Amino acid sequence: MRRNASLFVAISLLSGLGGSAMALVSGIWILDLTGSTGLAALAGLCVYAPTLAGPWLGGLLDRVPRRPLVIGVDLVLAAALLSLLAVRGPGDAWLIYAVSLAYGIGYVLVDAGETALLPAALPPARLADVNGWRSSAQEGMKLVAPLAGAGLYAWRGGHVVAVLAAVVPVLVAVLYGALRLTRAEPAPPAAPAAGLRDGPAALLARRAVRVPVALAAVSIAMSGFTTAALYDVVVTDLALPSTFLGVLASAQGGGSLLAGLVVGRLVRRRGEIAVGVAGAVLFAAGCLGRCLPWWPGTLAASVVIGVGLPWTLVAAVTAVQRYTPRAMLGRVAGTANTAMFGPITLAIPLGSAAVAVGGRPPLVAAAVACLAAALAAARGGRRPSATAVGGGAGLRAADRDQRVVDARVRTGPDAARPQG
Repeated sequence: MRRNASLFVAISLLSGLGGSAMALVSGIWILDLTGSTGLAALAGLCVYAPTLAGPWLGGLLDRVPRRPLVIGVDLVLAAALLSLLAVRGPGDAWLIYAVSLAYGIGYVLVDAGETALLPAALPPARLADVNGWRSSAQEGMKLVAPLAGAGLYAWRGGHVVAVLAAVVPVLVAVLYGALRLTRAEPAPPAAPAAGLRDGPAALLARRAVRVPVALAAVSIAMSGFTTAALYDVVVTDLALPSTFLGVLASAQGGGSLLAGLVVGRLVRRRGEIAVGVAGAVLFAAGCLGRCLPWWPGTLAASVVIGVGLPWTLVAAVTAVQRYTPRAMLGRVAGTANTAMFGPITLAIPLGSAAVAVGGRPPLVAAAVACLAAALAAARGGRRPSATAVGGGAGLRAADRDQRVVDARVRTGPDAARPQG
């Protein structure tokens, strides 16, 4: 088990290194080629837009063997990144957009695939720990990868960055191949899956899953909604240089590193819903802390936010892994990714418009939204805890909930297939 856990953490380290570096360099490269900041920003849109197609892409993971698909996607990404060697002038900027879009599609497939593979490689009791360690690894890479990528780009240009970034998915594919799956992957269905509604239906069928995912969705959306507000607070209200935003980003990253190391133990002791509620409350507290007219308070608030956001995300991902039938993990994981990260594409422009009334009102609004979500989740009351799918003999309550999920989301020849 330690071997598999170490492999998953190494995969997160490498993925965070290549993804964070290339995401920044793509925009800088387009800016240098075209001289347009608007065109440069579109590279980021290409990366994140495929998140909205999570249910479709996740459904693919339930129709084919997952590990071979994830390995294949990584190898295709490596080839796509190498195609950037053909970029020579402004007329070739479209190729950077195409690769960014391919990277976004690959990210959705690989992320959902990894979520689905974890329960086949680790016991249920270890999922929260490993998810926390993966979160810490990814956040750690976000602290160093963009700076390293930008420095390498300034030194040697985009082609060298593309080559090095292409090496990363090849190494990741090797690590996926080295995993020892302790539980066989569910056989692909003999006929196509019932439909796109399966993922949302399974996601909504269990409170243990839908509540943590909803808490993560609200918190992540509010993090995008407050992006412009933070800029305004730092530059206008605190009268600090814009470079102070980098200090705040580092403080938030440091909080996220610490959060990932302890969140697994908290999930085991308190459960996914409780940890998701705590994360949303911490994020709300951080938003209110950023309203203080005192820069040390803003710095401390960034650390608090760095703890709260990963807690909501890890709780949601762990809930999906523990309480979803394994044959449906691709669809549900893809749908959960869309639910959690899709709203941010709307929240960011809304936050940019809201900052017209000042930086502090959007921060207060975000805090209210997160506190309301946390209160709604907490008022749901404690229900008998359900045993994780595939996690042992199970309780009658878990069996009953499982039959509800099956009845709502499984149809056709695959309906009688044993779960997990």
